[in-house]
Amino acid sequence: MAYIYILATILLTVYGQLVIKWQVDLAGELPPAFESKIIYILRLLFNPWVISGFISAFFAAISWMIALSKLPLSYAYPFTSLSFIFVPFISVFVFKEAISIQQIVGLFFVVLGVVIGSQR
Repeated sequence: MAYIYILATILLTVYGQLVIKWQVDLAGELPPAFESKIIYILRLLFNPWVISGFISAFFAAISWMIALSKLPLSYAYPFTSLSFIFVPFISVFVFKEAISIQQIVGLFFVVLGVVIGSQR
C-alpha cells in the first residue's frame, strides 16, 4: 500500500506542474511593469486551474506523509525523482516541447538511480 501513496505523490506532483505550466503559457509572458506583474501573478493565483495545481500539491504532501509512515525516507525518497521523468516526457506531447538526446540520457540515469536506490 505504501507504493500506492508514493505513486499518488508522484502523479499529483506531475499534475500540478503540468497544469501550472499550461496556465502560465495561456497567461503569456510576465509583463515588464511592476504593477502589471502584480496583476499577472494575482490572476494566476486566483485561476481555478492553478488553484487545482496547489491543491494537488497539498494532497501530494499528505500522500507523502502517509508513505513515509510506512517506509524509510532513504528508501522512499528516490522514487519522487520519477516526476522528473514524467514531466519532461508529457511536456513533449502536451506542450510540443523539444527534448534533447542529452536530456534523454540524463533522464535514463535518473531512472537508473531509482532502480539502484530502491534495492534493499
